[in-house]
Amino acid sequence: MTDTSIPSADASLDEETVPTAATGEGEPAEGGREKKSAGEGELFAQSEIAADYIEGLLDILDYDGDIDELVSGGRPVVEVVGGRLQNLVGQRGATLEALQELARLAVFRQTGSPSRLLLDVGGYRATRRKELAAVAKNAVEKVKEHGEPVRLEPMSAFERKCVHDVVNAMSGVESESEGVEPTRRIVVRPAD
Repeated sequence: MTDTSIPSADASLDEETVPTAATGEGEPAEGGREKKSAGEGELFAQSEIAADYIEGLLDILDYDGDIDELVSGGRPVVEVVGGRLQNLVGQRGATLEALQELARLAVFRQTGSPSRLLLDVGGYRATRRKELAAVAKNAVEKVKEHGEPVRLEPMSAFERKCVHDVVNAMSGVESESEGVEPTRRIVVRPAD
C-alpha cells in the first residue's frame, strides 16, 4: 500500500494565507500578480505541476476552464476560470479545498517537498474573502457595542485566516481560533 500523506507545509492550519499584495483592502495590487524573481522559480515550478494536474482533472471531467499559474504572496497559485465550474467549488468551498490538497499532493509527489499551493476556481476565494470581511466587521461591531465575546460559525483554515486578518487590523479587539477541525471557529473578544 502506498502512503499518500503529505507533511504539513504550514506550522498551523490558520496560516493559510491569501495571495494579495498589501493594499490595505485585501485586494491584489494591479491584477494581484507578482513577477517571478530568481528565488521564486521553484514556486512557479510548483504552480506549473499543480496546473498540469488540475488540467488533467478538467479533461477527465470534460470541463472547460482557463488555467493560470503564478506566484503571489510568496506562494504558488493556480487559478481556474471559466463557465460551469461551480461543481469544482462545492458547498462552501469544500470541493475546492479537496482539489487544493490533491494538487498539493501532486506537487509533493514530483518534488518531494510540501507545497503551500493556493488553488482558486472561478474567483471563489476573492468573493468569499469579501464576504468574510463583512462577517468580521459585524462581529467587531457587536464586541465593541456589547463588550462580550462573539463566536463565529465553524470555518476552514482559509476562512479563519481571512477573518483573523480583518480583526487584527482593528483596534480594541482580538481574535483566536478554538475547537478542533472540522468545527474549529473564531472567537472575537475585546482586547486586554
